[in-house]
Parts: sequence; C-alpha cells; structure tokens
Amino acid sequence: MRKYQKNGILESVVCNGCGKKLVVERGILREGGFAVHYPWDYFSEKDGEIHHWDLCEDCYDSLIRQFVIAPEIEEAVEFM
Repeated sequence: MRKYQKNGILESVVCNGCGKKLVVERGILREGGFAVHYPWDYFSEKDGEIHHWDLCEDCYDSLIRQFVIAPEIEEAVEFM
C-alpha cells in the first residue's frame, strides 16, 4: 500500500502480502515492488471499485508460482 505526502511525493510502500516496508528514498522506491491499480468495470461484482495494492518481490514471486499459465516475460531493451 502506498502513502503519499500532501505534495504528491511517495512517502512509503508496504507490501500488502507480508507487511514488509519497502525502501523509499526521496520519493523513489529503491527495491523491487509490484504495484496494482485496477478499476473494476461492468460484468464484475466489483463494478465501480478501484483496487490499489503493492507486493514486494518475494510475494510477487510466490503469487506467480501459483499460476497455471506463467506470465509472459520479456527483457527490457532500454531502461529509463
């Protein structure tokens, strides 16, 4: 779960899976984290809700190990 200062700068990130506090320095996440911001829409029981959550890299790895079909992974050519 992310928390922001009043000026919009990232203050903290806590993994929703295990509760680990991720390293944030000067408004920048300094370790692996997976952020979800998903607006549910028609044909779901959550229509009109927006879900926000974060996972640390370990919890993300545990989650995808449960998938029947693994996610597609490609290598980034450039880093911004």
